[in-house]
Amino acid sequence: MCSSCGFPSAPGHWTEAGAPTPGDRMRARFRRAQAASVLLTAYGLTARDDGAVPGVQLSSATGATQIVPDFDKVWAEAARMVGTPIDPLGDRFLGDA
Repeated sequence: MCSSCGFPSAPGHWTEAGAPTPGDRMRARFRRAQAASVLLTAYGLTARDDGAVPGVQLSSATGATQIVPDFDKVWAEAARMVGTPIDPLGDRFLGDA
């Protein structure tokens, strides 16, 4: 349990399987959040994982921020925040919109 926010510690994401050290797992978390942030920029959102908060922080251009407890829920929360489904293969992301 995180003493700051009360979130229980979550098991690692499947992409961390085989990471030999805790540092490698953290780097995988940071890369995952960075990739999500690139995708979500087309929707006016950013994703951040600083390692201090257990989860991913989603922020909008207006400053609204949600802490999502695990990466699997990022897409659903992002869709809720923008009011439309998030499709990383859609026209908006690919630059055709």
